[in-house]
Amino acid sequence: MAGLGWLLPRRRSATARSVLAGEAAAEAARKTSREVDELPPGEPGKPAEPEFPVRGDVRAAAFFDLDNTIMQGAALFHFGRGLYKRKFFDKRELLRFAWQQAYFRLAGSENAEHMQDARDSALSIVKGHRVSELMEIGEEIYDEYMADRIWPGTRALAQAHLDAGQKVWLVTAAPVETATIIARRLGLTGALGTVAESVDGVYTGRLVGEPLHGPAKAEAVRALAAAEDLDLSRCAAYSDSANDIPMLSLVGHPYAINPDSRLRAHARERGWRLRDYRTGRRAAMVGIPAAAGVGAVAGGAAAAVALQRRRR
Repeated sequence: MAGLGWLLPRRRSATARSVLAGEAAAEAARKTSREVDELPPGEPGKPAEPEFPVRGDVRAAAFFDLDNTIMQGAALFHFGRGLYKRKFFDKRELLRFAWQQAYFRLAGSENAEHMQDARDSALSIVKGHRVSELMEIGEEIYDEYMADRIWPGTRALAQAHLDAGQKVWLVTAAPVETATIIARRLGLTGALGTVAESVDGVYTGRLVGEPLHGPAKAEAVRALAAAEDLDLSRCAAYSDSANDIPMLSLVGHPYAINPDSRLRAHARERGWRLRDYRTGRRAAMVGIPAAAGVGAVAGGAAAAVALQRRRR
């Protein structure tokens, strides 16, 4: 796609783009916010853990990844299903996206090349559409495809932080608008997500920086913590993917939730808490045949939704 040469800028390093994406996500999140160990607690021979989260600690907060951490599957893919239903793209594109969803379910983790393919497709799909239009559609799609896919266990962890008086943020590669919808529906504080450029309320097909993925998530959390006067050593972060090790490593309380094999090994090596709410270690593989159909749509969404945001 010749018009997407901006995706690989020549003068700006990957680190610089990550910082830009992180700072943009933090700014958008603040604007849109609403102003384990595997052994059970108390097991013989295991010392009692201190109260966590600490009630009333206003310099602590929690950061939750979205895909496969709070929600089963990828929000971007589910969003794609809704866009296909609304004829944002045709069946040929649907079939092209199908294998991406199937791969995601099989691998249970993110793949940079596949994510970029989905993102590129989505850019072309949302370019020229109004931000308000996709926001309205996002509300509908949450009810249709996402609400029933929230992991109760992870949702309870987020609620524990809220009950302790702490802020809870989603941190995801999904567009900040979509992420904000999900955060609001779950009663969370707000969301850091990929920031897509728009002019006069219309998407241009460009991102601010790069997708909020990997190191960019860590930069977003760092920027938000500075703006909110948080002490990261007292904060918690939750994710399923080894791609989020930079974010998890920033905080004093990292959790591996439904972890992929790399994150599981990393967490065990460092003594991080682990929680797995799936019915089996390879639960993500269930339902692959179906993924080839409607799942494809989700793929397009992955991109479609990876690009929403208002220009400051």
